[in-house]
Amino acid sequence: MAKRILVPIDDSDRSTQALEFALEEHPEASVTALHVLDPGDFYAATGIEGGAMANYDEIQDHHETRAENILEDAAEHASQLGATIETDKIVGGISRSIVDYAEDNDFDQIVVGSHGRTGASRILLGSVAETIARRSPVPVTIVR
Repeated sequence: MAKRILVPIDDSDRSTQALEFALEEHPEASVTALHVLDPGDFYAATGIEGGAMANYDEIQDHHETRAENILEDAAEHASQLGATIETDKIVGGISRSIVDYAEDNDFDQIVVGSHGRTGASRILLGSVAETIARRSPVPVTIVR
């Protein structure tokens, strides 16, 4: 049985369902909700191709605040379900950062939603979920 479970969180219903699943199926486990800030989102928001400069600090602050709100919502949702979770946020490529975080922090399992906020999908799975499942050093449960 898993003792430490990592649940990647964004603002999608699927990630909320993944958190609920982890808490219901593993009530004795320590659950950590992780939000990954993709640095590509900082640059995409600037429209830099036209040569216009943007305030990167302001854009990053906006994304950091959004991440904190997502994690606060996850912790509050877990509390409503009678559980306490840990939360964390990191900056990096989404799939690789999740896999590395799980490995570096000795998680036993990853529980991830099948499709996230981007809507990028394959036939059955979201591309992030698929990449995590293929590269993870620990078991992965994909919640659909």
